[in-house]
Amino acid sequence: MTTFPTERAVRTTPEGLLWEPSARWVRGRRGEVTVVDSRHPVLVWEPGVPVPLYAFPREDVREDLLRPARNPATGTHTGSRVFYDLELDGELVENAAWTFPAADLAGHISFEWVDRVGRGLDHWYEEEEEIFIHPRDPHKRVDAMASSRHVRVEIDGTLVADTVRPVLLFETALPTRFYIPREDVRTELLVPTDHHTGCPYKGTADYWSLRDAAAVPANIVWSYPDPLPAVHPIKDLLCFYNEAADITVDGETLERPVTPFTRGLSAQTPR
Repeated sequence: MTTFPTERAVRTTPEGLLWEPSARWVRGRRGEVTVVDSRHPVLVWEPGVPVPLYAFPREDVREDLLRPARNPATGTHTGSRVFYDLELDGELVENAAWTFPAADLAGHISFEWVDRVGRGLDHWYEEEEEIFIHPRDPHKRVDAMASSRHVRVEIDGTLVADTVRPVLLFETALPTRFYIPREDVRTELLVPTDHHTGCPYKGTADYWSLRDAAAVPANIVWSYPDPLPAVHPIKDLLCFYNEAADITVDGETLERPVTPFTRGLSAQTPR
């Protein structure tokens, strides 16, 4: 009889790493070459890093493509001292892979993701679906739900959105985001930017700044023109950083949350 765990099967190492086996079939490629192909990957969370990465059994990795790193990127991963360069078709990708010192992860190799740090493997797949930026956390939910709440958004004292038909996006460990139809946004106050970000749960976002508002952080508004199927209701709707806007919901003004995005917004150069 097959049994299933009733609690998170997460282990902790003395180095502070969290890890657990994954049942997903994962492949990582560089260009057209498959460098890792594993049905037994391990998810690893480093201390202070909110998103996971994968580690793979050595037998699932093309170790013939790895070389001892010429300039090891020590200090970039928890306790790691062994780094590898990836040599492929005459190209050398420095510090594309590494091993963790934890005994629990002995015999496993991790890889960088180009979408995340600019080097490593550039295409990743879970089963037959391509994924981006980092592995999806199995303990995280992202739900997009249509609502009839009355949402008003003010930025620097100016009303920029007013709607009773938002889509609320609930994402574990982040504040509720309010996605608003463009018809309910004063889009004449916005100017598009060339900034884009990727999210493994939602897709690729376009951004806007508030026009002629020097005290307001840039890229305060975003939208997903082609979101992933799981959050399709947010398609083409506009969302505002709660961290830098004043949002009122059903007459109650929300406190500005402090999140991993707060520092980046505060550090942006006024326009």
